[in-house]
This record gives sequence, structure tokens and C-alpha cells, in this order.
Amino acid sequence: MSVPRARLVEADGTTQEWRNQTLPAYKRLTKRAEALIAGTYLAGTNTRRVRRALGALFGGAVGKDTVSRAWRKVQGDWEAWQRRDLSQDDIVRVILDGTVVKVRLDKRSTGISVLVALGVRRDGQKVLLGLRNMGGESEAAWRAFLDDLVARKLATPELMIIDGAPGLEAALAALWPTVPVQRCTVHKHRNLVAHAPKKLHDEISADYTDMIYGKTVKAVEARRKAFVRKWRLKCPAVAASLEEAGANLFTFLLYPPDQWKSIRTTNAIERLHEEFKRRIKTQCLLPCAETACMLFWALLASGQITLRRVDGWDTLHVAPADEPLDLAA
Repeated sequence: MSVPRARLVEADGTTQEWRNQTLPAYKRLTKRAEALIAGTYLAGTNTRRVRRALGALFGGAVGKDTVSRAWRKVQGDWEAWQRRDLSQDDIVRVILDGTVVKVRLDKRSTGISVLVALGVRRDGQKVLLGLRNMGGESEAAWRAFLDDLVARKLATPELMIIDGAPGLEAALAALWPTVPVQRCTVHKHRNLVAHAPKKLHDEISADYTDMIYGKTVKAVEARRKAFVRKWRLKCPAVAASLEEAGANLFTFLLYPPDQWKSIRTTNAIERLHEEFKRRIKTQCLLPCAETACMLFWALLASGQITLRRVDGWDTLHVAPADEPLDLAA
């Protein structure tokens, strides 16, 4: 786009060049315009089609070189982000989860797993730590992902919040065996109802909610015992599924109550997954596996998705309780 040039006369008679506040010197596209070009490209459109689609919007001024430069900048920023040093972020919690997206692989629709690590700094601010596309969520896949974070100097966190995938649990046990782990209570709820006939789902959900959202530690412990006793008789598979999670399902009870909401679940990542999938739902397939992670990152980097502080952030300095939970049935 053409940018006007002029000189301004000051009160003392001197002149200085007028500076455009929207476009810096030698820049012909705003950041929003660059993001629009990059976003269109990320969606799988080639350079020629991007130029045609955006030509009318920018008065025909979008050429092949313009699109290529915008795309190379996004690629460069993405690659730099993947290599960045994590030692400067004072991370106290790490939330881990994966999601499956459809991509074009060898001319076929293929589901790949996108592994996501979200950190919580000591000031409570959430920050995206890492993204990687993998063939699944095996122990080896998660270990490779975690090893990359450690290689970039991520310090050992004080708490891990996970979805309960066996591969992830095994990888964490090998890497950080002494770090407390919180199993996501939402994922466990899904496991429980999956072990029972549909006519029992509402009753299980009511009992489980009453237990997990108890107001005090003693209330949660008492309701857990009641849950196990009841469902051992009514549907043993449900009770067994709850007991399988062990104390890791109730790690949140060791922390101040105003932190329970942010510790109990991996919802912080789930919301990112939902927003990401909402943005790509008009596309049958993403063009390639790398695009999935890159687009996920770009939505955050461009400010289209924002992260806020966790609930209870002002008590993150409080150490967890030492006493073990009474989980006897």
C-alpha cells in the first residue's frame, strides 16, 4: 500500500519528517494484514490463491513476494518459538494434554495427536510451553516431548496436572518421579460413566460431583468412602475405576481451597483445544501435520486466543500440606 510522506513544521520553525503511527518506516503491511495473509496460508491455500483472495481487499497490492515474505516471517517466528530458552519462565505448574486432529498425510485423511504443554508461572499467568504432533500418546511420544522441554531448560515443576493417559503417567514417573500429580477430575468422570449402563449415568454423575466439589477436605474424604462403598455393590466396575486413580485424583486437596478449581482439571488446555477446533471446523483437513501445531501456536501468538491468570494465583506461594489423604474405603 502507498504511504504518504510529509514534513511537519515545529513552533521554532524547524521541520521534521512525519511518522505514520500505524505503519513503521519501510513497512507496507500492518501486523493484522500480515496475520491475515499467514492465516490464509496456514489454512492450506497456495501463494497464487492467497494473492487472488486478498487482492480485492488490498487494492490488488498483494503480490507473490508479499505473501511469501509474510509466510517466511511466520515460519521464522514459529521455529524460533520452538527453540526458545524456557529457563526465564518461573514455571511452578505444568498442565499436559493431547488432542486428535485430522490432517492430509500421503493424500489420505489421518488422525494425529497434538501434544500440548501449558505452564503456570509463579505469578499465576498461564503460558504455552510446547506443541508437538505425534502419532499417538504413547510413553515414548510423551517422553520425547518432555525431553525437549527439559533440553530447553524447563525447571522441574512443583505440580503436574494431566489427563490420566497411561503413556503420559509412565513418562512422568520416569522423568519426575517425586513431582506431585493431579489427575483431571473431568476425564475420570468420563471413565466412570463409561463403565456403567446408561440408566446409571445420572446417578453416578450426581454422586461424583457431590464428592469432587465438597467444600472441605473432610467432606471430600467422607463422600469418597461413601461413593466406593455404594458403587462396589451397585456397579463394581465404577468403584474400581475410581480406585484406579488413587490419591492422584485428590492431590488438589493438599493446596489452599481457592486453588482447587484451577488444579482439579486440565480444562485450561481443553478450552484451547475447543477454540482451535472451532477455528478449523470449516476445513475438512489441515494440509499437513506441522500445520496443525503451527496454526495452534499462531492463534495464541497473534492474540486471537489469550491466556489469563489461574484462579487462586495469589496463594501459589503457599506450600502444599504434608499429611497424606485418608482414602481408605
